[in-house]
Amino acid sequence: MKKNGIKTVATNRKARHEYFIEDTYEAGIALTGTEVKSIRQGRVNIKDSYASIEKGEVFVNNMHISPYEQGNIYNVDPLRKRKLLLHKREIRKLQSATSQKGYTLVPLSVYLKNGLVKIELAVAKGKKLYDKREDIAKREAERRILQHASGKYR
Repeated sequence: MKKNGIKTVATNRKARHEYFIEDTYEAGIALTGTEVKSIRQGRVNIKDSYASIEKGEVFVNNMHISPYEQGNIYNVDPLRKRKLLLHKREIRKLQSATSQKGYTLVPLSVYLKNGLVKIELAVAKGKKLYDKREDIAKREAERRILQHASGKYR
C-alpha cells in the first residue's frame, strides 16, 4: 500500500483487537544496513512486539526482522532490541502515560516514509474479554445492515 511517499511494510492488526488505542506517535528506528534492506523486501513481523522505556530511551522488543540473504557476516540477531528515535518531550509523555496502570506501548505499523524506516507507536490500554465481544457484536451488526441494504437478503 503506497500513498504520498509512504509505503506500509507491516501492520499489527492484532493490536487494534487487543487494545484501546489512546494516542499514536511516529518514531524512527536505529537499524543496521542489512536490516533496512530486509525491511524494504517486507520481511518484518511486529505481531508480538512491544516497546519499553529504559533509562530515558525507548526500545522495541520482539520485532522480528528476517536476516538479509546477501548480508552474510553483517546480519544481526533477528529479535534484538532496537532503539526508537523520539524527542525527549515525547519520551517524557510516553513515560508518564505508561506509568498509569494498564497502559503499554504497542507498535501498530512499520512503514517507509521518504526512504526512511518509521514505526507507528501507540499508547494503548488492554481490553477485557467483554470489550472484545462487544466489538465483534458491533461489527457483525454493521455487516448485517449493509447486507440488507444491498439487497442480498430480500
